Amino acid sequence: MQGLRHLFGSVSFRLALNYGLLAMLTMLVVIAVFHVQTVGVLKQSSARQVTIAAQRMTHQFERGGRPAVLETMRQMLDDGTDTDTELYQLLDENGRMLAGNFTGAPGIELGYRPLERDIVHAGRPTRALLLSLPLPDGASLVIGNEMSDQRRIEALVQRAIAAAASVALLLVLLGTWWFRSSLDARVEAIRRTTRHVGAGDLTSRVPAAGQEDEFALLDRDINQMLDRIEGLMDGVRHLSNTIAHEMRTPMARVLAQLRNAERSGSSEAQAREANRTAIRELEALTMVFDKLLQIAEAESGTRRQSFQPVDIERIIGDVVDLFGAVAEEQGTSLSGPSEHSGRNRQELTVMGDRDLLAGVIANLVENALKHTGPGARVCVEADRDGDSVAIHVDDNGRGVPPALLERLGTRFYRVDGSIPGFGLGLATVRAIVHLHGGSLSFGDAAPGLLVQIRLPAAGG
Repeated sequence: MQGLRHLFGSVSFRLALNYGLLAMLTMLVVIAVFHVQTVGVLKQSSARQVTIAAQRMTHQFERGGRPAVLETMRQMLDDGTDTDTELYQLLDENGRMLAGNFTGAPGIELGYRPLERDIVHAGRPTRALLLSLPLPDGASLVIGNEMSDQRRIEALVQRAIAAAASVALLLVLLGTWWFRSSLDARVEAIRRTTRHVGAGDLTSRVPAAGQEDEFALLDRDINQMLDRIEGLMDGVRHLSNTIAHEMRTPMARVLAQLRNAERSGSSEAQAREANRTAIRELEALTMVFDKLLQIAEAESGTRRQSFQPVDIERIIGDVVDLFGAVAEEQGTSLSGPSEHSGRNRQELTVMGDRDLLAGVIANLVENALKHTGPGARVCVEADRDGDSVAIHVDDNGRGVPPALLERLGTRFYRVDGSIPGFGLGLATVRAIVHLHGGSLSFGDAAPGLLVQIRLPAAGG
């Protein structure tokens, strides 16, 4: 009983069984219609034969009276054609049988529509289709066909229907079992993988199927999702470890300064210096957390709802103007986009958040100025490339070794540890660019570093 409850509790079993029973019901309806139509055709054929025979007898009576009818009946019963099914009976005015080859069926209504009646023919009871016609001399003529052959055909069709229904039911049960087994095998592979993942094994994957079907597509989607989850979890672990490592050093410096100031004999100047150091370190930590929150907000996609058409070239111009004084002070040449020269400003329009995109370009310009010295050149340009707007920020500074280019944009990664910073600037840039559906790439400017951003053009 428990096994049956478990079996009917399976969605795959119920689904396959329902579809199988529906197909079986459809087949039975078709067979039933075929049976009804077949029986109807047989009855119509018998009724037509009886009607034709009655018309023939009526015509014989008109030609020769009752003797002609009797002679025709004798000939019909002696010709050897359908004599085992043809039925004739001639009754006088009082209903007594004058001639015929069957008995029974009393009280047949006179009319022109054949009726089914039970009779005795050749010494055995049987069912017949009879038509009773009145004759002008007061007699009546009964003509009919025995229905034994039709009954045998009906019985044969009914047995065929029963056999077909039995075979269909068996096939439905076998098909349901096969469907459930096949479906359970595919689903079990997914369930086994999810159990392993739920137990903490993020490396578990759904085995590849041997055929391309809906489950194969589902398997790939699940594996891609698990790859993404594993990557995110690795990133979270790496980020947690990195945050702990990066935070420990400045916190240790703050604690050391405060403990030194707390010792007896420390001067007021030492206490103020310890306080200033603690403030600087805590402000730097606050900036780190602000950057991390900005990255998390960009990765969540919440700012995407406020996107509007943004003119990239105008943002670049504003950023270049903002950093112009800084570049001039350190002796670096900072150049922005040239005049439009008749170019349509809409060509460099993207859908985005103006403040975030301005922060991206400002971050790249600040990073370039930080890693170049006096006499260096920093250039910021934008152009249209198909359905994308490309932003280029390049310099002729020291550049980055090709082997390290792929690591740029990783959180807390710094090429030169001697330069102040936490390695979150390019990570923030990457997150904001991905928020806008774009891509970020780094290359060799020979010399220097080339940073390229591609964003989908508005209406592109």
